[in-house]
Amino acid sequence: MSRLRSLLFAPANHARRVEKALTLPTDAVILDLEDAVATAEKPAARQTVAATFALPRRNALYVRVNALSTEWSYADLVAVVQPGLDGIVLPKVEDADELRTADWLIAALERERDLPVGGIDLIPIIETASGISALERILRAGTRTRRLAFGAGDFTLDCGMTWSRDELELLPARVACVTVSRAAGLEPPLDTVWADLRDPEGFVASAARAAAFGFQGKMCIHPDQIGPTNAAFSPSEAALAQARRIVAAFEAAEAEGSASIQLDGQFIDYPIVARARRVIEQAEA
Repeated sequence: MSRLRSLLFAPANHARRVEKALTLPTDAVILDLEDAVATAEKPAARQTVAATFALPRRNALYVRVNALSTEWSYADLVAVVQPGLDGIVLPKVEDADELRTADWLIAALERERDLPVGGIDLIPIIETASGISALERILRAGTRTRRLAFGAGDFTLDCGMTWSRDELELLPARVACVTVSRAAGLEPPLDTVWADLRDPEGFVASAARAAAFGFQGKMCIHPDQIGPTNAAFSPSEAALAQARRIVAAFEAAEAEGSASIQLDGQFIDYPIVARARRVIEQAEA
């Protein structure tokens, strides 16, 4: 299973910031054609994105296009589905048919341009009450989507909520994203950005909460957020060492016919071992 711990947004109309982002230790860069680009600059920003595909980079490259409900989305997709693109981030998805439409358009462009059909990832952002309500239908739409992303900014705006520092108001939506993704057989989802750049401690706490809830990574809006994000969604050396001890001890006991043991005073059985193996898999990924 692929893992995306950190995904850094970069405004598609700022070539220098895009080039800088491609050198940073983020797992993916998201070139943003939506909120970061003024209406008048969107056509030119598409050309900047297309020119980016040939640049050297150390990360996966995604593009957030405008929502399908807007006048810009189709032209966005036509401009950016090119060799070198790893994936599309589709904002404000509220219905399964939106995801199917985007999938169909991307597949048509892949065939037209001799690209492997299905090779471009498609990440829907769930960021409205309608999107959360339709979550199961969206994730069972039968598309190329492997994971979703949750967007708290638009979600709290849509619901009339106050986005607080402890994010308690996000708990039901976050849990829904994780549990429905699991039930639909998708990868763990990606968590929302943290908007307050003056509060790095709040960001670290938000990332820790998301990791504990079962998200695989978090979207970032500033380079300073990359390191804490990668750390939050990676097993620590201590956790990895303990996981390996648990697996080794249990496998030795199992070979002797025992399915439950104690290690350092902790009861170890199959669910505990499964969790330890997951930690090892995450570290390897």
